[in-house]
Amino acid sequence: MARLPLHGIRVLDFTVVWAGPWASMLLGDLGAEVIRVESINRADQVSRGAPRPSPTILEQARGAYYVDRTPGERPWNRYGYFNFPGRSKCSITLDLTRPDGLEAVLRLAAVSDVLLDNNRTSTLARFGITYEAMRAVRPDIVYLAMPAFGTTGPYARYRGFGANTEAIVGHTWLRGYPDADPSMTYVIFHADAAAGVSAAFALIAALHYRRRTGVGQFIDMSQAENMVHHLTPAFMDYSMNRRSQESIGNRHVSIAPQGVYRCLGEDDWVAISVRSNAEWHSLCRAIGQPSLASDSRFRTTPNRIRNHDELDRILSAWAQDKDKYAVMETLQAAGVPSGPVIAYQDAHYDPHLHARGFFELVSEPEAGIHLHPGRGFRFSETPLHVRSPAPTLGQHNDYLYRELMGYSDGDYQRLVDEQQIGEVYVGAAAQ
Repeated sequence: MARLPLHGIRVLDFTVVWAGPWASMLLGDLGAEVIRVESINRADQVSRGAPRPSPTILEQARGAYYVDRTPGERPWNRYGYFNFPGRSKCSITLDLTRPDGLEAVLRLAAVSDVLLDNNRTSTLARFGITYEAMRAVRPDIVYLAMPAFGTTGPYARYRGFGANTEAIVGHTWLRGYPDADPSMTYVIFHADAAAGVSAAFALIAALHYRRRTGVGQFIDMSQAENMVHHLTPAFMDYSMNRRSQESIGNRHVSIAPQGVYRCLGEDDWVAISVRSNAEWHSLCRAIGQPSLASDSRFRTTPNRIRNHDELDRILSAWAQDKDKYAVMETLQAAGVPSGPVIAYQDAHYDPHLHARGFFELVSEPEAGIHLHPGRGFRFSETPLHVRSPAPTLGQHNDYLYRELMGYSDGDYQRLVDEQQIGEVYVGAAAQ
């Protein structure tokens, strides 16, 4: 079998939550050896969950991240929020508050190609982990820092999650309904997924540059700035026309009709978009009302936008007694973009996704066998797959300390005895 695209690349992964782990997961799926750096002295609760989740947590939505809402003896290894983006990686534990921790990082960096970090600016620097320090032991290393707002500017030291970066660039404002204030806009963390993909792209580009020149570099990535590009029409509209777009729900500023319409069944809907007069004529024929095509209210796109409320009433009346998949098939056969709105859990059973082999069964050491989403791209010569389940905490300590970094048996055992490294959070075993 051909080697994967990133075979031979080693990534030192200091990421947390979603955006960063998503980036390193993609690199791992592409063949890189990803070493996730963790600590047994400070639980990463935003990634692995609480060491001992309370009954209140288990009753809340977060409790569903555990199989059958059962945390087990080592909950951090059963946390679904970690186990999905944690796949295709190794795990090492160390203590950055001790000199041995920084020494281990430097030794890892000396044999790594990439360092990836999405913590708040200055978090790693407090422990001596900087681009300059890493470059001193590996001159051609590629170091990507992706805090919420970048590493410079007045917001550089601010903390932020996807919900915050979406809000600060206007995404939360535009995504709501016309008569609803932003507090009613549901959080979707679009910015996290978008940042993860962009970070992986930037790192691969930097590695390509290094292969040609032998020169590594520092990449300063702002998750908020990355999100701006997902709102280009709104920004360009203001730049060129000084027009501020408002929340318009499921509609579009320049095409009509576009919306989501109720179908037969409990909470079943279909999404319909018409981009041109030709598609409008096709839609009219498909719904059995060809005369609408010549109706002066709907003859042109501007007219259809002005009379969108009436279009919504017409399409709602037509779709309400029909199966959402049947609506899609009817309209797609007529050349009209459309698709059923499905609940996220129903995606597990979507026939198209299964026909394409999108999902993969992954056996997780302490959480069982589960379906994992694959990737949105396929390579003909180097097929991709989930290379390994998410690691348990510190699972690869022995390999990484002894084999990769060359620690002696005595030095390794000292770190264990001093509770600098291990596979259980300090204090968790006694709780």
